[in-house]
Amino acid sequence: MEKKKSKKKYWKYLVTIAIFALMVLAYYLISSSEASNSYLFPAGSKIWQAFVQDKSVFGTNALHSFKLLIPSLFLAIVLSLAIGIPLGLNETARDIMYPVLYVVSVVPAILLSPFALMLAPTFRSASLFLIVYGCMFPTVFATITGIQTIDKRYLDRAKTLELKGWEKITKVILPAASPSIFAGLVTTMRGSFLMLVYSEMYGAKYGMGFYVRKYSEFGMYANTWSGFIFMVLVLVIVMQIFEKIKNHLLKWSIN
Repeated sequence: MEKKKSKKKYWKYLVTIAIFALMVLAYYLISSSEASNSYLFPAGSKIWQAFVQDKSVFGTNALHSFKLLIPSLFLAIVLSLAIGIPLGLNETARDIMYPVLYVVSVVPAILLSPFALMLAPTFRSASLFLIVYGCMFPTVFATITGIQTIDKRYLDRAKTLELKGWEKITKVILPAASPSIFAGLVTTMRGSFLMLVYSEMYGAKYGMGFYVRKYSEFGMYANTWSGFIFMVLVLVIVMQIFEKIKNHLLKWSIN
């Protein structure tokens, strides 16, 4: 039985590797085709050369990006839970505020960027606002939904044990709603990278988004592609780490 599971697992990985190999082959065919623009789609060897030449620069830019991303994510998560938990627990407050949250959430953060850049005292604070605003709402709504859909048996047992207030929230509400909350956090993390790159493209002097914009403006598309690939690799690594943490914390709910 264990051998069958192991073979199935490796088979899935082989399919994944094959898909990535096809993507690389497709780019190779596009870049080597006479019909394509070799200026926009440089050869893979040129991209690799640019990657090797700028490997130290990538580390510096990634460090600056994470200095902006980590506090933004922390603020987004704290605000999401601070808003989502009370609204999930209080039906009256939820009925009043849910339509407001919905209307505010559909306004793209990109549309607010001119106001943020003009009103914020520094570019960093403007970027923090845009990232937090642009990625917090999935976790807010996931938290509300997760609390609303908690099995009533958990709440009945909490009542029997006379759990109230913060103790009830930490020992019953949040653990029961955690699968939904983590689902929202996944979307939040992906959205945070999108807003990070956008904010770094305007006004930043360092960062992964800044690197891509800089070389695209110079018309050096081999460097642009290498920066894009580096960002994708960083995002994949971060998301895989988060998935491992999520699976560990939610191992009781995973089949």
